[in-house]
Amino acid sequence: MPELRKDPITGRWVIISTDRGKRPSDFVRESVQMKGGSFCPFCPGNESRTPPEILAYGRNGSGRDTPGWSVRVVPNKFPALGIEGNLDRQGEGLFDRMNGIGAHEVIIETPDHQSTLASLTDKSIEEVLWAYRDRVLDLKNDKRFRYILLFKNHGEAAGASLEHTHSQLIALPIVPKRVREEVDSSKRYFDVKERCIFCDVIRQETETGTRVILGNDQFIALAPYAPRFPFETWILPRQHSSSFENQASPVYGSLAKLFHEFLRRLDAVLNCPAYNYVIHTSPIGEEINEHYHWHVEMMPKLTRVAGFEWGTGFYINPTPPEEAARFLREAQL
Repeated sequence: MPELRKDPITGRWVIISTDRGKRPSDFVRESVQMKGGSFCPFCPGNESRTPPEILAYGRNGSGRDTPGWSVRVVPNKFPALGIEGNLDRQGEGLFDRMNGIGAHEVIIETPDHQSTLASLTDKSIEEVLWAYRDRVLDLKNDKRFRYILLFKNHGEAAGASLEHTHSQLIALPIVPKRVREEVDSSKRYFDVKERCIFCDVIRQETETGTRVILGNDQFIALAPYAPRFPFETWILPRQHSSSFENQASPVYGSLAKLFHEFLRRLDAVLNCPAYNYVIHTSPIGEEINEHYHWHVEMMPKLTRVAGFEWGTGFYINPTPPEEAARFLREAQL
């Protein structure tokens, strides 16, 4: 019989449609295959075809916007928000508006067009994480910004317009509603119990083990109790930490190792699926707190959001998280 499950953090309900009981092989999808062969502005030698770089790692002596880099960050050529100008907040009766001020950047994760994040080394993935951190810390100096979202669209089905592996950053003048709900709900839980709800989830999931996928000394990957999507996975630091960018140096290396192994398992079980991931961290000005716990949310693109989801705000998931976790735990690498 199908189950209704409630996310303890957001209060969002999902339907786990156990009657459908979809295994990895039941999903009809196109694997993400790196084709190449056409012009790519992210490849070495084409640096002049992107906006001037903001950050680059790996060069030894060569100039800006030249080959030799290992990770490169550039402004998005077609930004969702513009960096120049003032917010100019205005009200029109009961309506509110402001100028579309923000930053939109692209993190080019490797010079190799044929690589994916899963095929990179632990060290290369760690470099990507350091680029994330460096850009967040820099953009936080801009007093117009309230939140910085890091995310990746892998594969055309997940929204990637270029196949060369990359992720993105958008700095916003407001805190997104989804993040605000998570933070505020976590604060309400802490006010009652004086504990972080994410820490409680990690503790309980570690004890039961049924939804744990893998882990190391510093991080754990688990299938959430009420996932919106089949094989949705959360990666969380084991020790309480409220902001992604305020980590000690070894943490990024540890995250890179677990992230790499998880992506390899995902590719093995789901045949290199398209996916999205987002990093949820505390809003600017609230970075150090006891109630919110930063984390990565990984969502393979296996199902479509349709009328029921849009009309109700909750999701139908055909794969129980316990089954998804088992498939990923038992992946043959």
